[in-house]
Amino acid sequence: MTTQPTADPRQLPDVSGLRIGVLGGTGEQGRGLARRLAMGGLSLTIGSRDAQRARDIAGELGFGIRGVDNATCAAESDVVIVAVPWDGHAATLTDLREALAGRIVVDCVNPLGFDKQGAFALAVEEGSAAQQAAALLPDSTVTAAFNNVSAELLLDPDVDAIETDVLVLGDNREATDTVQAVVEVIAGMRGIFAGRLRNAHQVEALTANLISVNRRYKAHAGVRVTDV
Repeated sequence: MTTQPTADPRQLPDVSGLRIGVLGGTGEQGRGLARRLAMGGLSLTIGSRDAQRARDIAGELGFGIRGVDNATCAAESDVVIVAVPWDGHAATLTDLREALAGRIVVDCVNPLGFDKQGAFALAVEEGSAAQQAAALLPDSTVTAAFNNVSAELLLDPDVDAIETDVLVLGDNREATDTVQAVVEVIAGMRGIFAGRLRNAHQVEALTANLISVNRRYKAHAGVRVTDV
């Protein structure tokens, strides 16, 4: 019996025609991701609860980025990156359930707490922020990515390329391939499939470790996967 060869995991789809939206696009992580993806030639829209603030930030970012309210951002995008604060994560996604239907959703939210000892991962009833998103958005295809990327590097105009790997998780191969390709629009970044959505917790939690690394070494640490 012969078996069919598996598709080369390094062969990723063309995403140049996709419309990318960033919910929470006025925060540091959202602004940084929008800026870098637009620099890579993608069509970018940032969303905010305050549409005027989104327009103002979009004007500051340049690169043809548009600013609108969150619902419009979700409805007019093919791939939607969720970069909202954790404490508003569930409410935002619940409100946008219909607008996000049929979209690939990329959750990059890290549920973290902070005390005198530093950052630490919070327990999430569903297992992770990404799994919470999947539970709240049954008509969307939810993935996780960009969890371990420094917002400061994304926004730094003196940094031409961000040499880091981005772990991409999800239960739909076509969606994770698409998200990996979106990642690789950003100079220096490589998208690496890292498992199903049930494994998102440890990727989100790893950000707490990276914050500790950054504080000790005055750095902007990221992730590198070897032998891939």
